Amino acid sequence: MTRIGKVFSEGKAFIPFVTAGDPSIEVTEQLVYRMAEAGADLIELGIPFSDPVAEGPVIQEADNRALSGGVTTDDVFEMMRRVRRNCSIPIAFMTYANPVFTYGPERFMQNCREAGVDAVIVPDLPFEEKGELLPFCRKHGITLISMIAPTSGERIKKIASEAEGFVYCVSSMGITGVRQDVGSFAGDMVKLVKEVRDIPCTIGFGISTPEQAAAMAGFADGVIAGSAIVKIVGQYGKYCIPYVADYVGKMKKVLAC
Repeated sequence: MTRIGKVFSEGKAFIPFVTAGDPSIEVTEQLVYRMAEAGADLIELGIPFSDPVAEGPVIQEADNRALSGGVTTDDVFEMMRRVRRNCSIPIAFMTYANPVFTYGPERFMQNCREAGVDAVIVPDLPFEEKGELLPFCRKHGITLISMIAPTSGERIKKIASEAEGFVYCVSSMGITGVRQDVGSFAGDMVKLVKEVRDIPCTIGFGISTPEQAAAMAGFADGVIAGSAIVKIVGQYGKYCIPYVADYVGKMKKVLAC
């Protein structure tokens, strides 16, 4: 069984997201260790990009801070190599098509394999165009995670039939960001996926509180939180590590009940 397969084999998964390099690549590395210790089941690392179209202002600002600090994709790969000497938690890169194709998809996926990255998530890569990346992912053993949204409609069943690892269900319309009310479409999307096959489904976009996480876990296999964590990082900067670890611990605790 792969590391990603194991994520969902022992109950509901909590998946935190942080932007690599915010506030520094050194702090990101320590965040990975502490989030793993706090109970995270898989970690999403965002590769900083100047035009992250799926992200709200919180993560956009984090990307800008990381890029202003000089962080590069190569820096993120080098950090991952250090992480893998100390930690085996599954890690997925959240990135965009432009950085991957600018870097070179063959080189990018090879570096993912060599650095111990388990999966990649590319929000702006349409399902119909995944063939542009999938051969490189398969060659190097990297799982390409499929996303579905309330607008996916009839395509949900087709996406589900071909998805790998887990399905990332976007809980509501629009960009990432903390929301008071998480969209009601999520349960319907999970149901449609499960009608096709029993692949794990995670819910992301807008989830920020333990109460929301517990509600989503009622029908999903995992919960993703990003903006709420990135907001903590933005607030505390280099001192953010214990605050993020505390948040991760609280979110995981409600999923373990």
